[in-house]
Amino acid sequence: MEEKEYFEWYLEYRLIKDRPGLLGDLASMLGMLNINIATINGVQTNTRGMLLSTDDNDKIEVLRSLLLKVTNIEINKFRPPTMLDRLAVRHGRYIERDLEDKKTFRFIRDELGILVDFLAELFKKEGNQLIGIRGMPRVGKTESMIAASVSSNKRWTFISSTLLRQTVRNSLTIDEMSPNHVYLIDGIVSTMRSTERHHSLLREIMAMPATKVIEHPDIFVRETEYELSDFNYIIELRHQPDEEITYDLINTRGINDFEMN
Repeated sequence: MEEKEYFEWYLEYRLIKDRPGLLGDLASMLGMLNINIATINGVQTNTRGMLLSTDDNDKIEVLRSLLLKVTNIEINKFRPPTMLDRLAVRHGRYIERDLEDKKTFRFIRDELGILVDFLAELFKKEGNQLIGIRGMPRVGKTESMIAASVSSNKRWTFISSTLLRQTVRNSLTIDEMSPNHVYLIDGIVSTMRSTERHHSLLREIMAMPATKVIEHPDIFVRETEYELSDFNYIIELRHQPDEEITYDLINTRGINDFEMN
């Protein structure tokens, strides 16, 4: 017997009037159409998101027509789910995104769980990816990258780091040269504390069809031939929403003062 193919949809609606029994009425409507609710959660104030599953996309069009007649709600989004939709339903909120630079996403330290999930979803993607992470010392950048690597079932390799002690790799083993790796690079260490052998390895890694995550991407592009436009995603991680990410200590006193700040 041939198995049915199921399609996923994301429905997000705003409550115009949150009357008793409204969610039950919507669930009954979905049930009569044989559309399953996989996940439901509030994603903003007075806003709910649902991940739906159906074996017949024609039913989705019927549902869309019916929902437009429901006066107590306003449909915000009705589409195949994006990665951000899935994360919003899972965590109950949307990830903050820069209004002008759509590839920049903002987090605070209290949101490390969401950040790890977000990074893990990115790490699962195949092919060449370049991800930059901005943030002051001891905010959780490196820890998040490692946790996301574990969550996405990817091996991670430090090309440069200051997590435990200064790490500057000049070569990798054959097993470490794999697209299934996530390569973690400290943009300050790789450009201001390294050798030509390290630079040669770095160029080789950057050309590989694998995921590279660079801490301090602004310093990295300042000291290399790469540009911010080469990055697929930029993540900003702060202790508090209004914290300024600055490299003044590097410019005035050097890398040691920045690391100890």
